[in-house]
Amino acid sequence: MGSRKTYLFGMVLVPALMVVFFLSLLRPGLPRKVPTAVVDLDHTPLSRSLTRNLDSNEMIDIVGGAESFDEALAGVRRGEIYGFFIIPANFQSDVLAMRTPTLEYYTNMTYFVPGTLAFKGFKTIAVTMSGGVVKTTLQNLGVGERESAALLQPVSIDAHPLGNPWLNYSIYLTPSFSIATLALMIMLMTVYSITMEIKRGTSPEWLRTCGGRLSTALLSKMLPHTVVYVAVGSAMMWAIFGYSGFPCHGSLAWLWVGMVLFVIASQAFALTVVSILPNPRLSFSICALFGILTFSFTGFSFPVESMYGAIGVFSWFAPTRYLFLIYINNALNGYAVWFARWWYVALMVFVPVSALASLRLKKALLNPVYVP
Repeated sequence: MGSRKTYLFGMVLVPALMVVFFLSLLRPGLPRKVPTAVVDLDHTPLSRSLTRNLDSNEMIDIVGGAESFDEALAGVRRGEIYGFFIIPANFQSDVLAMRTPTLEYYTNMTYFVPGTLAFKGFKTIAVTMSGGVVKTTLQNLGVGERESAALLQPVSIDAHPLGNPWLNYSIYLTPSFSIATLALMIMLMTVYSITMEIKRGTSPEWLRTCGGRLSTALLSKMLPHTVVYVAVGSAMMWAIFGYSGFPCHGSLAWLWVGMVLFVIASQAFALTVVSILPNPRLSFSICALFGILTFSFTGFSFPVESMYGAIGVFSWFAPTRYLFLIYINNALNGYAVWFARWWYVALMVFVPVSALASLRLKKALLNPVYVP
């Protein structure tokens, strides 16, 4: 391990850089002030007031005005803005005459997060403006202020987001993507350490050194890796919960236990793949593909329960999925470990499965055949 820089890069540097990247990228918690523009075709006090309200929204930053739809659309295509709001001509006169003018807004959903935030900000201001106009009209017709407010919003909503009341993206995404990256590197480096013995033809010597016992050979090779990965995982937890102060409403000790089991389960998954396909190219390809896809089908950005069954079923085979659920259960929701017991058991199941699969690995180690 100390003689090859590949181990240092894959086992330590990549997971560490991923944590630093997300902690710095998402430090504000939620992207704010998305660059947008306003196409004001009315130029009246009411349209200027609407523009000021748009600019005061915490999600929108009016970086400039455009004189036409085509000019604003060109700004979107150049990447200068992520959306624009159109105030139609004769807007104020139509409002005063109760002719129900139409407000239009366009957002670039090619960039999902800024596009969604711009859409949310535009919609909030449009609805607020519409409600304000209706309220003023009702009051001019003699309806009292309380009655008009009740007509516009008969039910008042008092929202309390649980687990992450700050709606901080980093609290949700940084641990998720960090453990997925760690799992990917664990699988790749485990495959590398075993298949390189086959590629170089040193696997028979490796077995003879361990007295011909495959269990001893695997344990002696993978245990030092486990120690390093647990240390890296512990450092990641310190960076997330200690240095950055992410909330942990449950037991940090049980979360650490989940991290240890996750490391072992990821190694066991890679060992299973190598045992079934003791070929460097195929083993690397399968672990790399599966590891990359865990970012998608383990529930970080889209719930597994809403996926097509043929896709969601792959989440059952990913150790990342179970540590992610343990993190949500423990750190964010603060539930007792009893409610996450089956996820701990699921991580443990990977070990006996890999032990059964490794029974066919010994033959490949004794007779190494490297197929490029």
